[in-house]
Amino acid sequence: VQLQASGGGLVQAGGSLRLSCAASGRAFSSYGMGWFRQAPGEERRFVAHLNWNGAMTNYADSVQGRFTISRDNAKNTLYLQMNSLKSEDTAVYYCAAREKPYGSIQQTLYEYWGQGTQVTVSS
Repeated sequence: VQLQASGGGLVQAGGSLRLSCAASGRAFSSYGMGWFRQAPGEERRFVAHLNWNGAMTNYADSVQGRFTISRDNAKNTLYLQMNSLKSEDTAVYYCAAREKPYGSIQQTLYEYWGQGTQVTVSS
């Protein structure tokens, strides 16, 4: 599986962005998926994950109520809708896939990673 993240950019605080992660391969619809982010000088951290059909989601406390993870299995695409952005959301955002039907907050459980897309929120 190859993952290609896109949609990052520069946005003012309070604004919105939608990230996309296009996946190759037929098995996308059976994979748990997640989003992680890495801010400058920090380790990469969990943002959100969902299960194979998008019915079960989980969010980091820092983004709960502002971000929404979703997927379109017909388009082999994962999304992250980010609203009410804050300066502390500035980071490189990575999508990840695991060969299990459920996502996880643990990075080591994901076998495939996208290249990352930069999100910069100006205050």
